[in-house]
Amino acid sequence: MHVAGQDVDWEALYAESGARRVELPTYAFQHQHYWLAPPAPETRSDESSGAASEEAGFWDAVASGDPGKVAALLAAEGDRDGNGDGDGLSAPLAELLPVLSSWHRRRRDASAVGDWRYRVTWKPLSEGAIGASPDGSAALSGTWLLVHPVADAGSELLEWSTRALTVRGAHVVPLAVAADADRRTLAAGIAEAAGTGTGAGTGTEGEPVAGVLSLLALTGGAHTLHDEIPAGLALTLLLTQALGDAEVDAPLWLATRGAVATVPTEPLESPDQAQVWGLGRVTGLEHPHRWGGLIDLPPALDERSLARLGGVLAAGGPARGPAQGEDQIALRTAGALARRLVRAPQDRGPVTPWRPRGTVLITGGTGALGACVARHLARNGAERLLLTSRRGREAPAAAELADELTALGAEVTVAACDAADREQLAALVAETAERGEPVRAVVHAAGVDSTTELSALTLAELAETVRAKAAGAAHLDELFAEDALDAFVLFSSVSGVWGGSGQGAYAAANAALDAVAERRRARGLAATAVAWGPWADAGMAAHGDDAQVLRRQGLPPMRPELAVHALELAVGGSAAALTVADVEWERFAAGFTAARPSPLLADLPEVRRVLDSDAAPLDAGTSDLRRRLREREPSEQRALLLTTVREQAATVLGHTSSEAVETDRAFRDLGFDSLTAVELRNRCNEVTGLRLPATLVFDYPTPAVLADYLLGELSGSADGEGERALVPAAGGEGEPIAIVGMACRYPGGVNSPEELWRLVAEGRDAISDFPADRGWDIDSIYHPEPGHPGTTYAHAGGFLPGAGDFDAEFFGISPREALAMDPQQRLLLESAWEALERAGIDPATLRGSATGVFTGGSYYDYGADLVQLPEELSGYSSIGRASSVLSGRIAYTLGLEGPAVTVDTACSSSLVALHWAIQALRSGECSLALAGGVTVMSTPE
Repeated sequence: MHVAGQDVDWEALYAESGARRVELPTYAFQHQHYWLAPPAPETRSDESSGAASEEAGFWDAVASGDPGKVAALLAAEGDRDGNGDGDGLSAPLAELLPVLSSWHRRRRDASAVGDWRYRVTWKPLSEGAIGASPDGSAALSGTWLLVHPVADAGSELLEWSTRALTVRGAHVVPLAVAADADRRTLAAGIAEAAGTGTGAGTGTEGEPVAGVLSLLALTGGAHTLHDEIPAGLALTLLLTQALGDAEVDAPLWLATRGAVATVPTEPLESPDQAQVWGLGRVTGLEHPHRWGGLIDLPPALDERSLARLGGVLAAGGPARGPAQGEDQIALRTAGALARRLVRAPQDRGPVTPWRPRGTVLITGGTGALGACVARHLARNGAERLLLTSRRGREAPAAAELADELTALGAEVTVAACDAADREQLAALVAETAERGEPVRAVVHAAGVDSTTELSALTLAELAETVRAKAAGAAHLDELFAEDALDAFVLFSSVSGVWGGSGQGAYAAANAALDAVAERRRARGLAATAVAWGPWADAGMAAHGDDAQVLRRQGLPPMRPELAVHALELAVGGSAAALTVADVEWERFAAGFTAARPSPLLADLPEVRRVLDSDAAPLDAGTSDLRRRLREREPSEQRALLLTTVREQAATVLGHTSSEAVETDRAFRDLGFDSLTAVELRNRCNEVTGLRLPATLVFDYPTPAVLADYLLGELSGSADGEGERALVPAAGGEGEPIAIVGMACRYPGGVNSPEELWRLVAEGRDAISDFPADRGWDIDSIYHPEPGHPGTTYAHAGGFLPGAGDFDAEFFGISPREALAMDPQQRLLLESAWEALERAGIDPATLRGSATGVFTGGSYYDYGADLVQLPEELSGYSSIGRASSVLSGRIAYTLGLEGPAVTVDTACSSSLVALHWAIQALRSGECSLALAGGVTVMSTPE
């Protein structure tokens, strides 16, 4: 009856039964043991010495280059056949072994990197597919802004573009932009052109602007304030930002001319405009709701091309859904072509890997990637290596690198030369030639990373990023325009090929490198641009959070030795621009297409399989979600939105089911970062129709909290930002403080306050032998006689049993992070939870409350006996052993927003923590406080 909702008179039911109320037990943690310990020596079973192991041992011996090892293995085989003669084998093997070893290494490496190669191709589109068929079925409507440089007023291109829009039914409003325009004036101009009388973002008669076609990329020359970047690129960035400022949500189309080459023989006229394609691809990811696409216009502005342009604009745009038109198109005399990424198998026939000779110039040569290439070249016979960087020998580890390369047999020069400074670069190249050591190959690996979203990207940051990459490539191209180099290698990035959130500046710079390589190849010169995925242990995204983010997104870093082998094959191949990346398409495709389909990836079989197998497609649209909400009761509305949030979050993170997304777990703990947070925001924008901030998952940190916020926004019951009520002061100095709950762990098996009182009352001894579960070498610690350094004659102490036991899953912590966490943090987490439960408080109800955490601690030696943490734990070590995290971990896990303080005053730490908690309560800094302390001796030192 009770569980069915009926009231039960419990006192009458249990009258005269002798029953009494008892406290419910606290949560029964499901413990596992987590303790850092030196790795045990590896052992092998007898079964592992079978045929496969023998073969691996043989090739390991070959790779070692030691004829004696190979001869010994063959002699042992001969002994079984009665033909053993190890000494006679060594001499012939000494000649054969290098060839055999090289062959085996090439075959092994080629097999490993074969699946990493991709290239861009152009797919012809039918006239009907782009709405350019004679019946002109695809139409435009409403107001279209045609944004163009002031210098193009009255030009043939402007008149042709206007007709392409008007013949399809659009009302065209031209907007001329001066070369020195800034973001604010451009936004004001957009608002005026869109119809200021009816509100920003609207056109004639108050109708929203239907589309924007920009010709700003065709602006000639450098920007007036930042001559490192093309004016067209700068104005396009400002336009993208200004449209957002003016609240114009119409699809933006960026037009270029000569920015791409659809076949190797087609001249690529403008690497500067190619940068706009890199920027545009990022715009599509960061602002999918107001993105149209990129269109490269034809040399001849004829009627057929005019019809194709109008058809492309009519067929595209975010409102078209999964079946929308293409968003990266080149219009040519013969028709329209769509950009596609396809696999790039190795050229048929023998491929001669690049082998260096003479002088090799490596810009960015003291950086991580440049140093990897330099080492490889030195090992493979490079005579002279000329390494440049802005700081030269003053760069970190530059002198050590030079010594290492010299020891490998190369003559090394480290020069302070900025590749983006043409005069410096030209002087260095000329000086090298005058010494009779002309440059025979170039590797441009210099670069500056940028991770700023487009809405916050400044022209200064854009200029700095583009200068290092694109300007350096342009200068090298000019300086070696007539030289028959063996290799001209440009280190590009996948961000320039398919974009990336927060990569607008970097994508623009790298798109220029691909264009430079294609233009050089078209002139018959050596050139290879490699758009790299992330490298392990090298490069801008090899360490820390960035590497973890990329792995989650499906881009695991590549081993440098394999990446360098892929470079050898690329330089020896026929492709001018190649993408080399280890992509886990099952994860990457789902996240990349989260907010908008990507025709660029549509022809990759792996991507088709991933998207076709999606058993839970996105909601059909905003109207459907609102309709479903209207059909439900308020309690059911929240459940629907919570399910929607979990589904979108699961898709962004690459989970196959929304069950993997816990409702009350923080998004950051679920694996979100600034980039994936934007993707989730975009998906929520699409399904709700709301304009949500990029900080959405940080402002509303759990799926449950976010669902509540969305419900308020969609139902109209939101109360704005919701000012949090201030906590009133509890009273004066004499106001008593109530202790409402306690929890503890002590030596002697004490796991509750009651057990502590029993221990004291019974006078039991809590001292025990040294713990056997902390990885201590007890035999070497103990010595029965005092006075022996490094030992103790004591063999017992007050040790907490099971100090390494923890229920990581309960708190949403991965086993790796749990292993890296100081056991003191783990104990405090569990004790805090128990204290709240014993107080009759559901810990989940405190999320967002002004509850304080005050902890005392003084020993932080966990893992101190290890020479080096295991690599897989290194990302957690900084917070795993930090004293401040003793209190911060509790506050973060429970969502407490009061003070979080860790006190270290040695033996009095817990007492001082309690004193500070009382002061905070009396001063009104918090309304509830968790106070306590912890000490675990993790090592015997």
